[in-house]
Amino acid sequence: MDNSLGGSTVVVTGGTRGVGAGIARAFAEAGARVLTCARRPPEQPLHGVEFTPVDLRDPAAVRAFFAGLPRLDVLVNNAGGTPYRHLADADAERHAKVIELNLITPLTASLAAHEHLRRSRGSIVMVGSVSGGRPSPGSAAYGAAKAGLANLAASMAVEWAPEVRVNTLVVGMVRTELSHLHYGGPDGVDAVSRTVPLARLALPADVGAAAVFLASDAAAYISGASLHVHGGGERPAFLAAATAGSTVPHAPTPGKES
Repeated sequence: MDNSLGGSTVVVTGGTRGVGAGIARAFAEAGARVLTCARRPPEQPLHGVEFTPVDLRDPAAVRAFFAGLPRLDVLVNNAGGTPYRHLADADAERHAKVIELNLITPLTASLAAHEHLRRSRGSIVMVGSVSGGRPSPGSAAYGAAKAGLANLAASMAVEWAPEVRVNTLVVGMVRTELSHLHYGGPDGVDAVSRTVPLARLALPADVGAAAVFLASDAAAYISGASLHVHGGGERPAFLAAATAGSTVPHAPTPGKES
């Protein structure tokens, strides 16, 4: 399989830290010219990655940025995120901003990039989340936006075929420089890691490698797909309850006799 992207131009929105920086590095290592855009520059420049300040919530600024590019082969819609906030702790307008960042912003960037990508027969990689496929207490607006993003990508893949491929990375928990804010330091990260079948959180490089694959010729016949990058997902909660206080090494499989 050929995952090299030499000579390609790639834009990674919000690619200045964490998952976005991991994605940007992976494309640079694959030989692409990589541009990132966000409101603020990275705290430390990324080797082989160019940065342009763009407010991704400003449609006019987004259109001007893409109009100024001579070529574009891959768009990675990575910008997004949310604070931890219960629904009743904020008004609808505050939750709407989360939906805007995580759903409307990728749509705006994709529309602005469409003509470039149509000419180059390029691809879009949406950075989704497992939150879009399960209940997300404390980040309900974010989960709803990510669910919408996956549907948007699948519809876009049909509308824009055959010129543009569109796929989604469904990302699980990732170990970044901000992990302590979510999981409470090294002990918390270790405890959360034990809930993942592969026994660790993803690294930004893991997500980057998956993004490079979806954008490369190795995935030339993959469009409208959702690739799960979550280490095997989440162990069903009922298993812990079913085996509590039991000496039986394995709980019975639902629907089958033990």
